[in-house]
Amino acid sequence: MSKQSHRDHIVAAGLRVMFRSGYNGSSVRDIVAEAGVPQGSFTNHFRSKEGFAETVLNHYFAYVQGLVRGALEDETLTPRTRLRRYLDIITTNLEADHWTRGCLIGDLSLEASGQSEPLRARLAAIYEEWRAPFAACIAEAQAAGEIAATFDPTDLAEFLLASWQGAILRMKVERGPAPLERFKTIAFATVFKEAP
Repeated sequence: MSKQSHRDHIVAAGLRVMFRSGYNGSSVRDIVAEAGVPQGSFTNHFRSKEGFAETVLNHYFAYVQGLVRGALEDETLTPRTRLRRYLDIITTNLEADHWTRGCLIGDLSLEASGQSEPLRARLAAIYEEWRAPFAACIAEAQAAGEIAATFDPTDLAEFLLASWQGAILRMKVERGPAPLERFKTIAFATVFKEAP
């Protein structure tokens, strides 16, 4: 009978610890304690903390991609409404965490991208992959005449994601939804306003 792998359990525990303590503040000891597994279980599955962080990041990004698909591929809504729906879904999730936990992608961008070239490169690839469905939805909204076609859809997707990450950082500082709601109100009254 083979031993049960603790890999998925360690990854889930690592996500919780990294949200709580950041990349630099998360030790292997903290992660295995959170997972309730022996320290050797970590080294059986991961060669380094950096490689582990990339695995956790990929796990988290797969979750985010599911949220993106759920909002942006809902063809019962107009493309412009789908964009807003995504932001509302994220707001609800952040509220459930009492405005204390943000986005691991943004957190690692701030903390680890200057220290780890592999993590920086993976984050750059994630942002590129992340913006693609937003650019497609924005292009669809422009083609439908829902929003102005003044700017390139990819540039608007970059603006949306980068500005939203900034609003999430402010939300964590303020421990409340005001930065998120301010961003949504201004963005959908200006850049993403309904075309006349």
